[in-house]
Amino acid sequence: MARYHIETYGCTSNRGETQQIEQALREGGHHPADGPESADVAILNTCTVLEKTERNMLARAKELDKETPADLVITGCMALAQGEEFQSADIDAEVLHWDDVPQYVLNGECPTITPDTETVLNGVVGILPIARGCMSDCSYCITKQATGRIESPSVEENVEKARALVHAGAKEVRITGQDTGVYGWDTNQGTSLLPELLDRICSDIDGDFRVRVGMANPKGLHGVREELAAVFAEHDELYNFIHAPVQSGSDDVLADMRRQHAVSEYLEVVETLDDHLDYWTLSTDFIVGFPTEEPADHEQSMALLRETRPEKINVTRFSKRPGTDADDMKGLGGQIKKDRSKEMSEAKMELMAEAYEEMVGHTSSVLLVEDGTDESLVGYDEAYRQVVIADAQERSLEIGDTVDVEITSHNTVYAFGEPVERAQIAD
Repeated sequence: MARYHIETYGCTSNRGETQQIEQALREGGHHPADGPESADVAILNTCTVLEKTERNMLARAKELDKETPADLVITGCMALAQGEEFQSADIDAEVLHWDDVPQYVLNGECPTITPDTETVLNGVVGILPIARGCMSDCSYCITKQATGRIESPSVEENVEKARALVHAGAKEVRITGQDTGVYGWDTNQGTSLLPELLDRICSDIDGDFRVRVGMANPKGLHGVREELAAVFAEHDELYNFIHAPVQSGSDDVLADMRRQHAVSEYLEVVETLDDHLDYWTLSTDFIVGFPTEEPADHEQSMALLRETRPEKINVTRFSKRPGTDADDMKGLGGQIKKDRSKEMSEAKMELMAEAYEEMVGHTSSVLLVEDGTDESLVGYDEAYRQVVIADAQERSLEIGDTVDVEITSHNTVYAFGEPVERAQIAD
């Protein structure tokens, strides 16, 4: 039986693919190694979202090629979209699709269930990829070359996977995919099955757990926004959190990006959730410096940012990706992109600080999911806002605990909480 070493880069969807690979290997009787130098096979699950990321992936692949005495397997988005780059860099590796990795490592052997086989979890966090691929055709995106169109397992299959994660000890189930909002479009005549899936997971599975929904493009959310908001309002298991990347506040730029949604549709999604939920987190993404973005377009993005006031914002400077339609467009100057990114990033920090400042003095229910520094533990409240309990371990708190805390202060991008007794809350 082989000893494997696996490294994952990129989004939670990529980590979900790793989870499935690792589970297949464990079921085949294989075991994780202490590091690449002691592994029979090293697996690198790559990301290629930015040019800088691509360079980092090539550098890490070269390092693993030297560190691993046996086989190196490269998979993930860069492997599938730009696999030739590894060969050009003289990296001795097998470049494979995610699905083909277990069979390559198993070398044709039938999986053999061993006594220590268990569902693979990241601590108390279970990652559930509900589908692969997307329905978008964004002009700047290279990932679609790797993932293709949406392929959705049934609601029942995904509920059973979520149940297995919870029964294996998951306290938080992260729903992932390239675009969770279009889950089921391929099997349900272009209508999302996401609300049904979330309702079933929360209603049908026994246990104490929370569910976070991963990235969903506004177009997929728009058609089911009322149903989705109602499900969020009904189930306490769901973090009141939506990541809906708008990318631009200009309909002209969105059309050039081929983003499918209009700004008005994004606003309607936000307004619907505002109507149903008193306390929730909007997360979104903006690309600044797209080749056709004029100064007026950038100002529209800034206005949209201030209007919707998201609590979590990812700001990315546009970078050309090989093989995409945007790669042929005449780009903007680096200084223009830098200036626009700086302006939006400064506004982002102000908005995030205001959101966390509003939390101070309020009490939240926080699920602790990871270690912090020193004696601290890190968790998330009902709206998936990050809360740190500085002396958690001294208080005998553990990862997986849910604790009521009073928010005492913040550090712009996360809050600090002090545990309180439920009797204090009642008072």
